[in-house]
This record gives sequence, structure tokens and C-alpha cells, in this order.
Amino acid sequence: QVQLVESGGGSVQTGGSLTLSCQAYGPTYSIYYMAMGWFRQAPGKEREGVAAIEPGRRPTLYADSVKGRFTISQDNAKKTLYLQMNSLKPEDTAMYYCAADPGARRSLVSSDYPYWGQGTQVTVSS
Repeated sequence: QVQLVESGGGSVQTGGSLTLSCQAYGPTYSIYYMAMGWFRQAPGKEREGVAAIEPGRRPTLYADSVKGRFTISQDNAKKTLYLQMNSLKPEDTAMYYCAADPGARRSLVSSDYPYWGQGTQVTVSS
């Protein structure tokens, strides 16, 4: 069983930056081999994939809306996933969730991920 706890959300102005963290709890060997992803959901909208990362050589995947602004990374020793968010826009406002997939294939499809955190709120004001 894997538990995920997000942190780092907050309120920033347009153009600002935030770094989200996702602490994973569970067997280290299983977490190391999992694909991890960040998703977001704004009020009244469907949950959308933002970024994902595979284990091993760590290839990444980004939604077009965040390419060049967001960076996903992982510290295996700390069992922590990060999302560095720069040049934030009001449309980035949402609840952000991290997710883990034992299948180890990076994906922006929420149904591919069985493990989810509770989310952290990001609000970007104009």
C-alpha cells in the first residue's frame, strides 16, 4: 500500500512560482519502480494530467498547457515527488494531486493511477 501526501500549495500572483511536494509512504522498493504524476482539477472541470515521470532513466511527460513552465522531478532517497511551477497564470488555479502507478508507465490519464493523495490548493491571482 502506498500513501501520498502533497504540500506546498498556496496563493501567488500571476508570474509567480510555487514548488509542490508529494511525500510517498510505503515500501521503498515499490515506490522506486512506480511512475508518478501530477494532476489538477479546477471547480466545475474534469481532472487533467499535468506532468508525469517514469522510474529508471526518468523520462517525463507534460501537458501542452504547462510545457516550458512546469518541471517534474523525483528524489528517490527522500521518496518525494516535486512539481516546480514557474510563470503561473490564473488558469493554473486548481487543486493539485499527485498519483502513483505500479505499472511504471508515465501517463497523463487519471484512470491509470491507483494511488492518490488528498491534494493541495494552488490559487493564482491576476
